[in-house]
Amino acid sequence: MRPRAVPVIRAAGTEDVALLPAVEAASDTLLNGLAEPGSPGVSMVSMGPGMLPAPAAVPELAAALHILVAGVPPVGFARIEEVDGQAHLEQLSVHPSAAGAGLGRRLVESALQWAREQGYRSMTLCTFAGVPFNAPFYRSCGFVPVDVPQGELRALRDHERQLGLDGLGPRVAMRRVLQ
Repeated sequence: MRPRAVPVIRAAGTEDVALLPAVEAASDTLLNGLAEPGSPGVSMVSMGPGMLPAPAAVPELAAALHILVAGVPPVGFARIEEVDGQAHLEQLSVHPSAAGAGLGRRLVESALQWAREQGYRSMTLCTFAGVPFNAPFYRSCGFVPVDVPQGELRALRDHERQLGLDGLGPRVAMRRVLQ
């Protein structure tokens, strides 16, 4: 058996952006049927197709602060925005065909490095608290929960509630301080 080629992580080009909604939609299928992820006291509604918001549209992605992609064509991406004057990991998506090989972690590390190079002091994100490849994964990347989000991060969490994401399972805001 031939080993998988390791996708190169790079800044997204114009030609990549049109392909990202499909990567996000495929990535979202990893949540289908997920229930009771195993964290004590945390349960999720069993998710199925159409329960999550639709993937970001091409114009929204094109307006992002920065996007990193993995592979040609992309099999994963990290979308970075700015929230409260700091970097914010708005979206991390890895196509199921590339999942489980450490690509998500490489994308997060690359996003953190990009944020450092831009002079940001921290990076935030919002995610499902009990999904193993969400909050527990981000904890392993050095992110810690933000107990009481303030400012734009709080507004972002309020928006997620309005979208119905909290109805699918507990959500958490997280932050990592950058050195």
